[in-house]
Amino acid sequence: MNILELKNTGKKFPEATDWAVKDFNLEVQEGEIVALLGESGCGKTTLLRMIAGFANPTEGTILLNGEIIAGAGVFMEPQQRQV
Repeated sequence: MNILELKNTGKKFPEATDWAVKDFNLEVQEGEIVALLGESGCGKTTLLRMIAGFANPTEGTILLNGEIIAGAGVFMEPQQRQV
């Protein structure tokens, strides 16, 4: 079972012309270690902020232990995520 799953997740800030993160997909299973690598400004911090609950994705879905924590009409507060 995936402990963390991102499906077509994206974030576009209102003032921006380009997406900070676009169509990002990820599946993390229990016991796996994941690293995010990329150049400055490619969306690593934005992605982590969405997983933690400090930013809401513009599109897509984030699941934690099979439960939707962010997506269309759903947003679980950061303190409830226990991330």
